[in-house]
Amino acid sequence: MKLLLDTHLLLWAAGQPDRLSKTARELIEAADNELIFSTASLWEIVIKRGLGREDFQVDARLLRRGLLDNGYRELPIGSEHVVAIDTLPPLHKDPFDRILIAQALVEGITLLTTAETVARYPAPLRAV
Repeated sequence: MKLLLDTHLLLWAAGQPDRLSKTARELIEAADNELIFSTASLWEIVIKRGLGREDFQVDARLLRRGLLDNGYRELPIGSEHVVAIDTLPPLHKDPFDRILIAQALVEGITLLTTAETVARYPAPLRAV
């Protein structure tokens, strides 16, 4: 199964695996799952680190390299993803979450998320 991890799951998988739920850990560790991260997550990390957010104090360059070295596939943001945001109901205003949801819809992949607000969208996602 192709799994797009939300930003918090990426951060936890890379640096704080003890914060992952049992379900999230099992899905991430399953050899038959293809793990994917979005450039939107790196963008979010850079912006929120620059704002001084304590939960985003990681070097995005090092995180990206580590994810790629550990078999994750990078999903760039394309115009198809951007225009798909317009089809989403207004359940949540976070632009980073909304682009991840749109990417999951367009690509037909499952978004793994820790956010309850994201889990309310009619999209291929799984709250963990």
